[in-house]
Amino acid sequence: MAWKERIGLKIISWLFPLKAETTVGTQNERNRQDWVASQLRGLPAGIRLLDAGAGEMQYKKYCEHLQYISQDFAQYDPKNLPVGLQMGEWNYGKLDIVSDIAHIPEANGSFGAILCTEVLEHIPHPLEALKEFGRLLPSGGQLILTAPFCSMTHFAPYHFYTGFSPYFYEKYLPENGFKIVEMSPNGNYFEYLAQELNRLPSMTDRYGLAEIPPISKRSIQLILELLQENSLQEKGSSELLSFGWHVRAEKL
Repeated sequence: MAWKERIGLKIISWLFPLKAETTVGTQNERNRQDWVASQLRGLPAGIRLLDAGAGEMQYKKYCEHLQYISQDFAQYDPKNLPVGLQMGEWNYGKLDIVSDIAHIPEANGSFGAILCTEVLEHIPHPLEALKEFGRLLPSGGQLILTAPFCSMTHFAPYHFYTGFSPYFYEKYLPENGFKIVEMSPNGNYFEYLAQELNRLPSMTDRYGLAEIPPISKRSIQLILELLQENSLQEKGSSELLSFGWHVRAEKL
């Protein structure tokens, strides 16, 4: 580290001492998991639940009181295309149904609930999936959805949309026979910016400079503190940006 940089870092540290460790921007997945788990636990015991686009079936553990049926197209392999954000390993396990999500070989109205979480952005024609969900649910059936509002390339080459706004659900769920019962944002503008700022070191290693200078790292910490303070006092910034939206809808 050059002497000018050392002096600059000392001045910044003196003028802006570190506060408590920040957690801003780190709760995206936890928020989603907690919300989905609460929705699943609230479903009536014994009903058939379809986990559409189940992947590694991470939510199966919350479905012991349900008849859990997993479905996926089972074609993703993180080693096929080393582009964007990929999982290190991936194992579908024993899926109940392997099919196109828009053509699931089950009878009309054969499920009491459908879970589809972080899947819509990976479907070339998501409206076809919503139509299929409407076919598979009877009147009163529950649809539990999550999808990003904004996202970087992930699970390539199966990444077709960067995200979905609340207006997508407000328009297309009713058109496919659903009434929205609950719709809430996951995170907000400040949380999203913090998520990407937390990701900056790994992005720098992969796509940019070899190393972030210490004075820049200290500046990042200061910005994260600012973002955390604003997130705690935010006033509806999720209308501009968030991790994603959590939606529960009922088939009419």
